[in-house]
Amino acid sequence: MIYLDNSATTKPCAAALEAMVNALTTQWGNPSALYDFGLDAARALRTARGQVAAAMGAEPSRVFFTSGGTEADNWAVFSSAKKLGKRGKHIITTAVEHHAILNCMKELEGQGYTVTYLQPDSEGRISLDSLSQALTKDTILVSVMMVNNETGAVMPIAQMAKLVHRVCPEAIFHTDAVQGFLKIPFQAKSLSADLISVSSHKIHGPKGAGALYISPRLKSFPALLLGGGQEGAMRSGTEGTPAIFGFAAACAVGQATFREDIAREKALLDRLVTEISTLDGLYINGCHEAPHILSLSVPGVPTQNTINILQDKGICVSAGSACAKGHRSHVLTAMNLSPERMDGSFRVSLCRDTTWEELEVLLDTLKNDILPRRR
Repeated sequence: MIYLDNSATTKPCAAALEAMVNALTTQWGNPSALYDFGLDAARALRTARGQVAAAMGAEPSRVFFTSGGTEADNWAVFSSAKKLGKRGKHIITTAVEHHAILNCMKELEGQGYTVTYLQPDSEGRISLDSLSQALTKDTILVSVMMVNNETGAVMPIAQMAKLVHRVCPEAIFHTDAVQGFLKIPFQAKSLSADLISVSSHKIHGPKGAGALYISPRLKSFPALLLGGGQEGAMRSGTEGTPAIFGFAAACAVGQATFREDIAREKALLDRLVTEISTLDGLYINGCHEAPHILSLSVPGVPTQNTINILQDKGICVSAGSACAKGHRSHVLTAMNLSPERMDGSFRVSLCRDTTWEELEVLLDTLKNDILPRRR
């Protein structure tokens, strides 16, 4: 199998698997228990939090574990509205966010909030100027993704966060960094974002774990879940230590080789783009600034046909976001691509294990089996 859908999920690394097995077989105590077995688990949980925080460039005390990126996004959006909803009802996001954000916005619109959706340019980028023009005295929350999960566009998050804090000092700035974490350099302590969402299964960790960074600037932030007081009373419920420990192990591995990994992925992506530019009838959608994401289109060949042909060759790619099956891409729609481009689009996404030999098989299949089918 040639797996090229790493923006949907990645293969768990050996260190993550080892950490999970250890958590299930040896270190399975409840971290809230007060006897030695539980205290050992609590110490291991502190170590795991430190590993995730180090990979984010954050203070460990500001990292709170969740079940994944979607939960972290929901927590960020709804608790921001709860915290500041009496001060204003205006929220800003983008038209190209993940549905974990967009569906939260729809919910808040139903509660009387006004949401401004910033539109991308033809390459999928959101400009600092468009954000500046959208800010009002009633703006309480701005949520902009760090890396678009379909086009690989990288948003100017640090500049955006600083702009929001200067123009609307009381507003909260959130970024969904699920596709940016350990893919592009950032440090939570210097990014200026108040809230940052990340996910384990995008970085060779297990599914079922993620985290929300909450800046010290937010001296009080509404809790996600109430109960026994776990996660600093911010997200109660017994911690899922197997997934968390696997997540932390993946963070430690990824942080150690981060620079080499992204340089290698970017070199592979650039080489692939160069080869694709010589093929008639194959189009690149967006700016593919991140090192691992490339959106392509073969107008005249429906997306599902392309996926099926590639699958027959043992190649796995995506129709776009893995969380929006069966729908025309809202990202490409916002970029004003033609219907033919959208209906023939698919996403290729790399990881640190991807090889050029695998990409050559992709290219050969595109040349010989897919492009000749154009109508």
